[in-house]
Amino acid sequence: MRFIQNLTSETTHLLQKVYQKSKHHRVRQRAQCILLSHQGYTIKELSQIFQVDRITIYNWFDHWESRRFAGLYDRKGRGRPPLFNQDQKEQIREWIKQYPKNLNRIIGLIQQEFNTDNSMIYRGL
Repeated sequence: MRFIQNLTSETTHLLQKVYQKSKHHRVRQRAQCILLSHQGYTIKELSQIFQVDRITIYNWFDHWESRRFAGLYDRKGRGRPPLFNQDQKEQIREWIKQYPKNLNRIIGLIQQEFNTDNSMIYRGL
C-alpha cells in the first residue's frame, strides 16, 4: 500500500487552500487526493472517489513526491501543438472578415498560402 506521508501541518494547510481556492479543477482534485492519501485512504478508494485509473493516482503521487506543489499542475506542452502560428491565425481572421459567408474560399486560401491539406485545416478551425 502506498500513502502520502510526512506532510507538515503547514503543507497540509497549503494543500487545503489549494483544494478550496484553485481556479483549476485538476489542481484542486490532485490536492484533495494528496490530502486524502495522507489521511489513510487507499489507492483503490481514491481511484473510485476521483473516477480515474489507479495508474493516474500513482502518477499524481509521483509528481507530488518529485515536484511538490508544482507537481499538482500540468506541465506546459501537453496536448496537441497548434496547427497555425499567431501570424497565420491573424491572416485567417482577416480572410474570415473579408469572406464571412464563404468557408470554401477561406479554406482554399489557407491551402494556397500555408500549403496544408483539408484534414489539417478542419482540425485547426
